Amino acid sequence: MFDNLPPVTKALLLSNGAVFLLQLLLGNEFFLHFMLWPLGDYPLGMGQVGNLFLPWQLVTYGFLHGGFGHLFFNMLALFMFGAPLEYTWGQRRYAIFFFSCVVGAGVIQLIVGTLAVQQGYGAYPTIGASGGVYGLLLGYGMLFPRQRVMLLFPPIPMQARTLVIVFGALALFLGVTGTQQGVAHFAHLGGMLFGFLLIQYWRGRWPFSPPRGRGGPWRPH
Repeated sequence: MFDNLPPVTKALLLSNGAVFLLQLLLGNEFFLHFMLWPLGDYPLGMGQVGNLFLPWQLVTYGFLHGGFGHLFFNMLALFMFGAPLEYTWGQRRYAIFFFSCVVGAGVIQLIVGTLAVQQGYGAYPTIGASGGVYGLLLGYGMLFPRQRVMLLFPPIPMQARTLVIVFGALALFLGVTGTQQGVAHFAHLGGMLFGFLLIQYWRGRWPFSPPRGRGGPWRPH
């Protein structure tokens, strides 16, 4: 089964697994400068105050995970939704889409985290591929809206577009209410938002204008 995966999806699965093994071997402290930190000055320990944000963190945070469960569910979703999208779009467009969602989710989380620091909340890093995975879920729901998928917990079958709506609404509710602490719900929404905008751009649909000289429906590459 693994040998039949398309190359970009396979590379993402392997790289995330390899980085997680390095986290176990070297400890999370080794990867502090690769986690996504908010902007602003905040306590760094030992009486020091500073800013840990670095530009490359908008990508590297997506390859770090907080535990095996965190990694497992992200990689399962990457396997389920990423492979069909790569087969449909091709390697280049799929890679652009995934990393756009990762970076977009990181930008939204950077804004949210920075605002929290400015309001006196403690600074904390964000890690995980969930923003990119939520973008893949959104893309799968837009390309295959009537495809039936099965939830794991609870095991309920539903159409892909329904799953997207449920997960998006849940992330919005949990993010606004702060019900589930320690999870970057706005990053999940950011991944969905940037995924939606990129697909609409490729399609030449709202909020973008249709490309000149191109008629007819959009076709995935």
